[in-house]
Amino acid sequence: MKQQTTPPQQQWLQAQQAMACRHPLRPRQPLCIDEQQIGSIEEDFARKLGGDLLASHGIALRLLAGQWRLEGQGGATDKLNRLAQAMRSAGLAGAWRNEQLAVCDAQGRQLATIERGAVRPLGIATRAVHLVGVCADGALWVQQRAEDKANNPGMWDTLMGGMVSAADSLAEALARETWEEAGLRVAELGELRHGGEVVFARPSDEAEGQGYMVERIDWFSALVPDALQPVNQDGEVQRFERLDLAEVQGWMLQGCFTPEASLVLAAYMGW
Repeated sequence: MKQQTTPPQQQWLQAQQAMACRHPLRPRQPLCIDEQQIGSIEEDFARKLGGDLLASHGIALRLLAGQWRLEGQGGATDKLNRLAQAMRSAGLAGAWRNEQLAVCDAQGRQLATIERGAVRPLGIATRAVHLVGVCADGALWVQQRAEDKANNPGMWDTLMGGMVSAADSLAEALARETWEEAGLRVAELGELRHGGEVVFARPSDEAEGQGYMVERIDWFSALVPDALQPVNQDGEVQRFERLDLAEVQGWMLQGCFTPEASLVLAAYMGW
């Protein structure tokens, strides 16, 4: 649904896009495992972990030819998760979720998995999925995030937004997150379509400000029948609101939505 944008909308969109793609605050060096680059870390981050702590977890980080190499016994997944545990012990991991995310090479081939709380500090690329919930009259369902969310608490979001775990296909993640966050079954929705992708690469405040977020969001839109209303199932949503497009656009320009939801909604509206 391509719309004509106004100068304020154009300025807002340019600012959002600039915030979504930003260089690291400080130099980062590639993080490699089995000769494959999987992320990046700051030298000070490795120093904070320390050789003794890493050794107690059966691993080591060695800087060779400008690259950090994770070494130790076992396979890639085992080593990466021991690194995640060392980070947790040092207070350098993000919120611990007991959820494994895929670790891929530059071509997108999965090499291993790692605890979700370790991906931002290690600059490991992730995938997420969002759903724009559309009403028959064109209004949108949006959610307000819970105040205890680790990121963007209390801000507004699309009907659903969540990570794609290592155990999920894109379709499985869409179905699971739509149920957990909104209590809706994808099969009950109409006109489901893949709208596109939004890409983020920007500093993250995890690991004492030494994290870096690299994420691709696949967003979808679907018709929510008038007979259905979203009801949160997992405690991560405060409430839902049904807003007409003018209200959504006003809230976007006022900064009420998360950065991810802002760009997804802008793409949906054709800005």
